[in-house]
Amino acid sequence: MQTIDYPFLDELPGSGATKELAPGIKWVRMPLPFALDHINLWLIRDCFEGREGWTLVDCGVANTATKDLWEIIFKNELDGLPIVRVIVTHMHPDHLGLASWLCHRWQAPLWMTMTDYVLAKWLISPAGSSQGSMAGGGGAADHFLKHGLSDPSDIEKIRARADYYSRMVPDVPMDFRRIMDGDQFMIGGKTWEVFAGYGHAPEHACLWSEAQQVFISGDMVLPRISTNVSVFATEPDADPLGLYLSSLESYRCLPHDALVLPSHGKPFKGLHYRIGQLKEHHQERLAETKLACQKEPITARDLIPILFKRELDLHQLTFAMGEAIAHLNHLWREGILRREVSSDGVTRFFC
Repeated sequence: MQTIDYPFLDELPGSGATKELAPGIKWVRMPLPFALDHINLWLIRDCFEGREGWTLVDCGVANTATKDLWEIIFKNELDGLPIVRVIVTHMHPDHLGLASWLCHRWQAPLWMTMTDYVLAKWLISPAGSSQGSMAGGGGAADHFLKHGLSDPSDIEKIRARADYYSRMVPDVPMDFRRIMDGDQFMIGGKTWEVFAGYGHAPEHACLWSEAQQVFISGDMVLPRISTNVSVFATEPDADPLGLYLSSLESYRCLPHDALVLPSHGKPFKGLHYRIGQLKEHHQERLAETKLACQKEPITARDLIPILFKRELDLHQLTFAMGEAIAHLNHLWREGILRREVSSDGVTRFFC
């Protein structure tokens, strides 16, 4: 299959409704308050610790609109059964935001990776909130200043977004069950295996069911867009792009014609083809980055119009900055680029 196939075509679950994709697997689509306007969530029929019900994978952001839609689904779509377990693929707000509310609402345990759980707890703590989240606050503003984002208005707005994360993730359950790469557990009488992925989030958990030939890819493999891979203030020398590309390669052991359930976009088949597309996309961006650095020393801010050939709002700009730094850091960590801090305190990369 040298293409991407959408087996359900343009059929989407309606607002406050579900769509069955395979026996015992339902698709939920919730709105998001961003340019990326939706997230896909998954309900899997289950019997967990003697309770008949549904295991939920990912939660949506914490806002009234999402809660109201969940209440409609609880009433009409669960066959009168409860949520018995909540699995969160990673700590980003659209995935973790409502986990505490859902876990409390149904007395259901939270399962997720340790790294993402701990980071989420820190980001909503007074210490984490004072520094600011990955998309806003003083830490993010200073980080972007060092990489050439000098517009005073942009910097002021980023500093003002210190509560960006905690507004959409107001709470995280006090306890959780840790899941790790290679773990296998039963959902609905079938074995599911954890495939950890890195680069987009610290420790992203994808889920694979061989019996159903279903791969819940989260944000690691999306059918139409490339997931954000960013360097943040807390780990300024990181190489998340290298981690992400290695993670993509690790999924090639799965069948090419598996049904992939992504967090954004439509369920699809053609996993290996899409992995190839994503790797090619980043190789092209890396080539553009190297070429730009051969002409003159550049900052991450200088690189943005080269990598992103469209207008960006402030929210998109913060993620574009993180991704530009990720491409520069990858080439620097590979020994292809060098970097120096100029007299103005700004980091520039060059060949």
